[in-house]
Amino acid sequence: MKKLLLFLLLLVLAVPLVRAQAQIDTTRGRYHQPIFPALTTRSNVVFGSAVNYLGNTQTLTMNIYEPTGDTVRRRPLLVFAHGGGFVSGAKTDQDVTELCQRYARLGYVTASIDYRLLFFPFDTVNIARASIRASQDMRAAVRFFRQDAATTKTYRIHPGYIFAAGSSAGAFMALQLGYLDKPSEVPDYINLDQLGGLEGNSGNPGYSSAVRGVVNLCGALGRPQWIEPGNVPFVSLHGTADGTVPYGKGTVGSGLPPQQVYGSGALKPRADAVSVLNPLYSFKNAGHVPYSGTSARNLAYMDTTFRFVRDFLRPVLRQPGTVTGTRAAASLTSLELYPLPAAETVKLTAATATAFRPRELELLDATGRVVRRIRWEKAEQLIRREQLKPGVYLLRGPGLTPHRLVFE
Repeated sequence: MKKLLLFLLLLVLAVPLVRAQAQIDTTRGRYHQPIFPALTTRSNVVFGSAVNYLGNTQTLTMNIYEPTGDTVRRRPLLVFAHGGGFVSGAKTDQDVTELCQRYARLGYVTASIDYRLLFFPFDTVNIARASIRASQDMRAAVRFFRQDAATTKTYRIHPGYIFAAGSSAGAFMALQLGYLDKPSEVPDYINLDQLGGLEGNSGNPGYSSAVRGVVNLCGALGRPQWIEPGNVPFVSLHGTADGTVPYGKGTVGSGLPPQQVYGSGALKPRADAVSVLNPLYSFKNAGHVPYSGTSARNLAYMDTTFRFVRDFLRPVLRQPGTVTGTRAAASLTSLELYPLPAAETVKLTAATATAFRPRELELLDATGRVVRRIRWEKAEQLIRREQLKPGVYLLRGPGLTPHRLVFE
């Protein structure tokens, strides 16, 4: 009888947890389509403070992006960290700002954080220590939102759906937050205790810094063995010709004494071996952070980065991965092209949950000349490169917003 009562008590206690994990609603286009055209930005929000490499206390701030008009009570959160080799960069960098805004338009709350930069002397030991300090700051940002979710609920965050994300150095931070979880894994020369342990002292103590998943954009880990069975999933995008952060096993630090790290291509076989979900998109022959910039090619890489991460995140929200047909049929107004840049084929997809109608499309080259006419017959269809030269093209058609298409 005592065992039965204990079982029933545990069952009752478990029900609220199950319900809490199932309250992310992904229907009606949320987290897949940009259903929020306007954003609300909160700039320079203080989330903590910490002692920097000079021994001075540095205030830590972030920019927060929210979908204007959103009424959902508990929303998923993406915490982004910029790149810069732990010596430069800011929360206003173009690539992280663009990604924050794009995901906020889907319904996420996003934050771009500043963290402690610089280190001296410029050697292998101190760049590693700088990466630990930066990860501590990211952990403080996660704790800030989890504290808010437990108290004032200013940002209406679901504490079970916080994701760490970063570009380049920021991706090192996000990966370390997700998988460097034992002090014994940190090399002795870093002197972790002196830095304040893995969690650090950057603010908001008493709350968890755990995340639901990791977004790794051109990052790496010090050891692939840090990824263990049962760890949270991660998604990676990385250029195969990255000369700054190796795609596979290699070294970082430029003129510094080399530090061996394992890039996205080397992390995948380890994660696969221990059954940790980890989709990888390899930018063929691309260099470091190819999605950063405003050229047509940069923007094409950004489009693919945004969509590949979006399609990883949405199923992790523990809801069906499709948009149900709850809207009335209407004319198609937008489309998606994926991946970009492309080598041989691009998938053309109707981007709304409305009735599809076949139509004629035109593909124009950079001079405005029509180089191909395409009959769009079904909601998902491949566009083959065939004899087209490398370059940027424009796809247009009746009732559609023109879209860039890039062949390498």
